[in-house]
Amino acid sequence: MAKIGVQAMMLKGSFAEAGAFETLRKVSAIGYNAVEISQIPMTPENVAELDRSRSELGMDIAALSVAMETPKGMPGDSLKDHFDKIVDDAKRLNTHLLRIGMMPFPAMKSIDAVVDFAKQANEYAENLREHGIGLYYHNHHIEFAKFDGTYMLDIIAENSPAMGMEIDVHWVQRGGLDPVRTLAKYAGRTAMVHLKDYRIGELPESAFGLLETGDLAGFMAEFKNVVQFAEVGEGNLDFPSIIHAAQAAGAEYLLVEQDELYGRTVWEALQTSYDNLVAMGHADLF
Repeated sequence: MAKIGVQAMMLKGSFAEAGAFETLRKVSAIGYNAVEISQIPMTPENVAELDRSRSELGMDIAALSVAMETPKGMPGDSLKDHFDKIVDDAKRLNTHLLRIGMMPFPAMKSIDAVVDFAKQANEYAENLREHGIGLYYHNHHIEFAKFDGTYMLDIIAENSPAMGMEIDVHWVQRGGLDPVRTLAKYAGRTAMVHLKDYRIGELPESAFGLLETGDLAGFMAEFKNVVQFAEVGEGNLDFPSIIHAAQAAGAEYLLVEQDELYGRTVWEALQTSYDNLVAMGHADLF
């Protein structure tokens, strides 16, 4: 049975201010008992507090985030430079899942660059398998661009058979595809799914002020910017069908994530998503 948890990108401010353990204590108090680590520096202090959260809070460290090469100015370990440390951290935290949050930007420029990225990732995935650890790729919308009529995500999948998928349903929707059908397509190689809703927001009052002053270009910019991230159940995605499809695809973790909060606190957003998922009948997945 899949377990619903939280994607820690949402919590990076709290991790920096309150520390990993106190942050996860608040996550646990809401009712979430699993967390995927992302955009959190894996310092000895943070690793120790994550380990403490396992023993004292019962927190499941669902997955760790890695890059093949560390981008400048971004926290995190790279498979190129920190392979042994990544394996050691995963074993200490009892997680067998690693995820690449995004391919390097230069890899997006051509089909050859995409193939090169996928083949390099596949080598790391094969090496990690020897340690009992799986490597997975997380999509955004860019992976549904086509090269020679083939989706970029399919090119990645074809050229990295040892690497699995982490399907983000919001970005699938924003990429123009159906999340349920996409989960079915990658059934058997999807270990993690990001539960992130897709909302069309209201036009702000200021947009109509622009219209009244004749600033049509300004109004149209606001008009195009109404697509929003949303708490699970507060947008337009069919989450009862999505969760069923995710479980049917073999997902181990369903991870709540919201990239932008539009004035709400992360705790309010996580509480709303939790309440809505319970109301949908998924209390047993927490």
